[in-house]
Amino acid sequence: MKRWMAILPLAALLGFGVLGAVQLMRPPEESFTAKTDRVAPDRVFPLLDDENRTIGFAPPPGDKPVMVNLFASWCAPCRAEHADITRLARAHPGQVYGLAYKDAPEATREFLAELGNPFVEIGVDRSGQGGLDFGLTGVPETFVISPEGKIILHVRGVLDEQRAAEVSAALAG
Repeated sequence: MKRWMAILPLAALLGFGVLGAVQLMRPPEESFTAKTDRVAPDRVFPLLDDENRTIGFAPPPGDKPVMVNLFASWCAPCRAEHADITRLARAHPGQVYGLAYKDAPEATREFLAELGNPFVEIGVDRSGQGGLDFGLTGVPETFVISPEGKIILHVRGVLDEQRAAEVSAALAG
């Protein structure tokens, strides 16, 4: 009976080890799209081109849903999704905004000079706290916000054709 009691903790430890190994071997979910009903953060951001002006998204500017893409010049996936963002901006003029996350303004300007600027306006989140208030887990991430200031769609990771189509549908209302 005593041997059985000694083996029990060892068996539990082995079970947790197997469970951990299975989780580690599972491929990470790099991107997902989720419909939400959270309120956009009540925070304003200085604009990239004029720090004396600010922009906020609770509620967003205008009377249509808007897309806010959190990006950074140092982020390789942000570069990869830039063409999809440009297409969305052409399809939905005046509805695509950017938020430069933990990026130096000069680096953001160079990034946009190289790839083009599809955004109506770009806010600056130097500290990163604004991104965290949105629910950011890592750049790039895209949020669609209703005219009432609710986050109605959250795309974590790189926009691709399918996710861009979901964002486009949400922007169309």
